[in-house]
Amino acid sequence: MVMSMALGLAIHMAPPPSPAHAQASHTLLPPEALMALQKAKVPLDSVAVVVQDPSSGRDRLRLNAERPMNPASVMKLLTTYAALDTLGPSWAWKTPVWLDGPVQDPGPDGVLQGHLHIKGSGDPKLTQERLWALLQRIRALGVREIRGDIVLDQSAFAAPSGQPGDFDGEGLRPYNVQARALMLNQRTVIYTFVPDAARGVARVVAEPELAGVKVDATVPLATGPCEDWRAQLKAQFQDPNTVRWTGRYLASCGEKSWPVAHADPAGYDRRLLQALWSGMGGRLIGTVREGASPMRPPTFEWASPPLAEVVRDINKFSNNTMAQQLALTWAAVHAGGPAPGNAAAVGSSVGPEQARAALQAWAENRLGGQGLRVDNGSGLSRDQRISAEQVATLLRQAWTSPVLPELLASLPVAGAPDGTLRRLQQASGRAHLKTGSLRDVVAVAGYALGRSGQRWVVVVLIHHEQAQAARPALEALVHWAIQDGPPASIRSNPPRGSPG
Repeated sequence: MVMSMALGLAIHMAPPPSPAHAQASHTLLPPEALMALQKAKVPLDSVAVVVQDPSSGRDRLRLNAERPMNPASVMKLLTTYAALDTLGPSWAWKTPVWLDGPVQDPGPDGVLQGHLHIKGSGDPKLTQERLWALLQRIRALGVREIRGDIVLDQSAFAAPSGQPGDFDGEGLRPYNVQARALMLNQRTVIYTFVPDAARGVARVVAEPELAGVKVDATVPLATGPCEDWRAQLKAQFQDPNTVRWTGRYLASCGEKSWPVAHADPAGYDRRLLQALWSGMGGRLIGTVREGASPMRPPTFEWASPPLAEVVRDINKFSNNTMAQQLALTWAAVHAGGPAPGNAAAVGSSVGPEQARAALQAWAENRLGGQGLRVDNGSGLSRDQRISAEQVATLLRQAWTSPVLPELLASLPVAGAPDGTLRRLQQASGRAHLKTGSLRDVVAVAGYALGRSGQRWVVVVLIHHEQAQAARPALEALVHWAIQDGPPASIRSNPPRGSPG
């Protein structure tokens, strides 16, 4: 389509509206959005927009609404809403733990004469802090020394068939960490650089520390503007036993952090558990390895935070690994079988294809299946497709759902620092939106509060090789949705003389 046309020219009409869109749909994009698309050289047929009243379904703006497009991480809305809707906000993962042997002289110097087994259930929140608390629970049972192994049971989920870097060749990026049933601290290390001008170096803090991994404690400082500081470090992450910095750290950057997936994902679990156990005064005679857990009731079960909290982390920070863990867990539970990690679930490993099929079936039933293709539930896919109308339908259903408060609270807030909408300052505080971004996709979907006091469902999908350059168009559409009229008059006190 020729983008130099007059800004007021009507867009190709969308397909005839359904009964939910009985009033005429507007098919003119705001001038600011059109100009931004023209500047980015993105044609209108690569853009899909729906702005509508969530209560009535009446459209305020509609463009290419039925056209399937790649939504990037907006697909997490489907995964998280399906889980909230069917499992409930208070649902939690339970990780079984076995002391497989007697505890000799339980107390400060107690000895477990056997193995410690931990069976993964898919809990996405087994962070360093919560794993430390789990091990403290074992210490509280009177165990200081384990005269056996720590055995990790990963059988609830099928082992990944590919490699972490298969999506884009960036295997050390945390967003590419593959989902496992027992996922410890997202298998990631955060390196923090703290300039020490007096010594001419930046001190390096690795969190968490991993047993047997040597990290250069300092890196020389350099002068200059803080640009591409990670490249300046010339980091060497490939050796799982050693992390080195052969470059310089720019002093002007101040304190910065760099999260990196460990080069040996399976070895990460072993190294982390060894470091935590020894750090709290424990002793391990054996090793940390994978294996089957006992076929009897566990010594105890370690509960995760509620699903609502996990969903907030997934949507606010667009965590791919957690979303994939949720999709796998949801597929297992939604299929009617025992929850992952349950001793009765032996032999019932859930794999990515089962998770995809379960989400696909749920979405087709709730949203209609025309052109819909679900992949892994996280949005990290080139093959997934969904239409703006299907996303809007999901958001309308959620609007009248008992779990709306939990879903809404999970969405990044425009202009807030605790999510992915920090740059959307024009809409600050007036929009809760899930973002999506891939090399050729930018997207947002959620709810916006208009100046009139009206709430709007807002869905914008841009799928084109120049999509990243079209972000201003996306932001202009969100801003336009909010500018729907004068602010509502608010009176804090009743008029004089009126009843109290």
